Amino acid sequence: VQLVESGGGLVQAGGSLRLSCAASGRTFNCMGWFRQYPGKEREFVAAITWNGRTTYPADSVKGRFTISRDNAKNTVNLQMNSLKPEDTAVYDCAAKETLYCSDLRGEYDYWGQGTQVAVSS
Repeated sequence: VQLVESGGGLVQAGGSLRLSCAASGRTFNCMGWFRQYPGKEREFVAAITWNGRTTYPADSVKGRFTISRDNAKNTVNLQMNSLKPEDTAVYDCAAKETLYCSDLRGEYDYWGQGTQVAVSS
């Protein structure tokens, strides 16, 4: 299993970025995005069910970030709008085998390598 993220970069505050994660060969029941600040544990950002009908954004990104998925392409995307300097982090894609989504990093089975997002003020 391989998860490959893309789409990170540098953007000014108030700008937008779109992250994508391609999963190799499988469709997972739940996929999510986490972010990690230097020296900190991964923090939940958003998750989405296998059919894309239910999403779970963290309170810190609600109304600004949107998670979506395309099972035909085995991808999950994170559209990030109204970015703030505090959104600067490494963003990781994660996949979960079991049915229900979760905001707990320990419940995800597979992880991507991470993509850096930097927001300048």
